[in-house]
Amino acid sequence: MLNNPFSSFWMAGYECTDKLNAFGNRVDFLNETGHLELIDHDYQLLNPFNIKTVREGIRWSHVETRPYHYDWSTVKVMLERGKANKIQQLWDICHFGFPDDITPLHPMFPRRFSALCRAFVKFYRSINPYETLIVTPINEVSFLSWLGGDVRGTSPYCTGSGWQVKYALMRAYIEGVAAMREEDPSIVILTTEPLINAVPELDALPERLEQAAIWHNYQYQAVDILSGYMSPELGGKPEYVDIVGLNFYYRNQWEIDLWRPLDWKQTPADPRWIPLRDLYLEVYERYQKPLALTETSHPKEDRPLWMNMIAEETAAVIEQGVPFYGICLYPIIDRPDWDHLSPWHNAGLWDAELRENKPPARILYEPYAEALLESQELIRDALKQASLEVA
Repeated sequence: MLNNPFSSFWMAGYECTDKLNAFGNRVDFLNETGHLELIDHDYQLLNPFNIKTVREGIRWSHVETRPYHYDWSTVKVMLERGKANKIQQLWDICHFGFPDDITPLHPMFPRRFSALCRAFVKFYRSINPYETLIVTPINEVSFLSWLGGDVRGTSPYCTGSGWQVKYALMRAYIEGVAAMREEDPSIVILTTEPLINAVPELDALPERLEQAAIWHNYQYQAVDILSGYMSPELGGKPEYVDIVGLNFYYRNQWEIDLWRPLDWKQTPADPRWIPLRDLYLEVYERYQKPLALTETSHPKEDRPLWMNMIAEETAAVIEQGVPFYGICLYPIIDRPDWDHLSPWHNAGLWDAELRENKPPARILYEPYAEALLESQELIRDALKQASLEVA
């Protein structure tokens, strides 16, 4: 099993989507949040929390200036700033956005994407020839295929085509991994798929329970395909998955058809709510690969409570011996809505204070920061206990 390649257990994620939103407008959150301009400042803010690993994205629509021609200048600056600040960067090749002239349903999409992946590895190795390269080829295939294939929220703006979009994205994903591994067999592949629990109404009939189970199992399709367990004609292999990354937010347990999230704070608990530790174990039993929580956050005043819950549930599976490699706070800097660019979500460790003709100022949300430090201590104790038990 792969040893933990992350420089720190706790990680920071910078919102990097460059997708076309529901209105067909291109968004660019690396600029919108000010991260590109304030990258040194943002990295230095992490020091009190001992965060040494971050998730970043290359922004495909910006890098590929025309088919098979790439401008890596901005990524080069980001790499240089990471190195200067002693920050390990994990890279998303596609975080929801594609160039204007291509969609997942285009017949050339896999070839364009695999060429991009190969070019990125060559470029990266020209800058960092020896460091471990950890890559997420396509972020949240399950969500992206639903958003673009079923509800017309992004390119290719379809309905009733979620499976076709997912199949196309996974064809490209697998070809991208194969291309990167040809260039550098040491590359670590980190998946980042939503972790969900889909449920029927209370006192549901058997057929509704079955429908909910089908929805629940959709979450495994992307990693199953990547592993070659499903749609083997696409060429997936178990070795194409190194770390199973899971994205979990407060709306990730919901009632089917109504899309109504379960109240995670409800007392007594909704009997349909599954503790996060049990969802973790379900994934680990399925894949037998190391896990990481690659995205999690909560808006506004409940951020500290959410952080405490995440740490307690994660500590529980660590103490049970599950190889759990890290938790990424995503977004670490607040972000706005995709479609309207307002309101901002107040979901980061730092809120954004908007300023005229300047990038947003970073305002630390103190209750979240205190909860994070407490959670770090809890996880540290769990890791020590797990290590002693192994010994």
